[in-house]
Amino acid sequence: MAREPKKQPRRFNWRVMFGILAFGAVGVTTAVGAYKVNLYVNSDPQFMLTRDHKDALTIQGLVYASRTKVIRVFGTDFDHSIFSVPLAERRRRLLAIDWIEDASVSRVWPDRLVVRIRERKPVAFVSFRSGVLLIDAHGVLLEPPAQAQFAFPVLSGVREDQTEAQRKEHVRAFLQVQEEMGYLAKDVSEIDTTDQENIRIVSQIDHRVVTLLIGDANYARRYQNFINHYPEMRKRSPEAKAFDLRLDDRITVKE
Repeated sequence: MAREPKKQPRRFNWRVMFGILAFGAVGVTTAVGAYKVNLYVNSDPQFMLTRDHKDALTIQGLVYASRTKVIRVFGTDFDHSIFSVPLAERRRRLLAIDWIEDASVSRVWPDRLVVRIRERKPVAFVSFRSGVLLIDAHGVLLEPPAQAQFAFPVLSGVREDQTEAQRKEHVRAFLQVQEEMGYLAKDVSEIDTTDQENIRIVSQIDHRVVTLLIGDANYARRYQNFINHYPEMRKRSPEAKAFDLRLDDRITVKE
């Protein structure tokens, strides 16, 4: 009967053990180094955001948004290291400020923060019982800034209780009318999109304010056709101030 070969005892692998110990030492060293770096950049005075430095907080792109509100976002960051500033949180708070559509916050070595603002662009006035506001292409309502002058027409059909998405649909129709009419829109003072299939505009023609029902298409052609025939219609109906242009081959006086 054959004997089983005698098992040899396993030899201890010093190379593996040495590698594990070396890797652990590197990890500990890295962690300690990272801790020291973090402690350094968060405590050394050269990285401190201070009001004594006039360019410590630089704000770019600000026109109508409140500078005071922007600075207030960073109120707790002064007298602390710029590396302790939570940039994402500060950006989130900036986006909550009126007129600010987008913003970014950057650290600039060694002790500065740079805030870049992109403001919203209003396209029309909207009138509510509470007062007159501005509205941008996304349906966001904006408080008119003090001492600022805008030459926008009024957008009617928008309500305060509507969502931004609902208001955006009215703005989309408003901008479509303006775009199609081109230079002809210069005399239009109001566009009513309450019923987007039966849009109304208020315009001044021959020094007279008229209301025109222009439907949902062919705005420029219908408007130009009305201008061409208005002198004749005014002679026939001198008191008429409202006209229906929805049929391309005729213009109807509205009583």
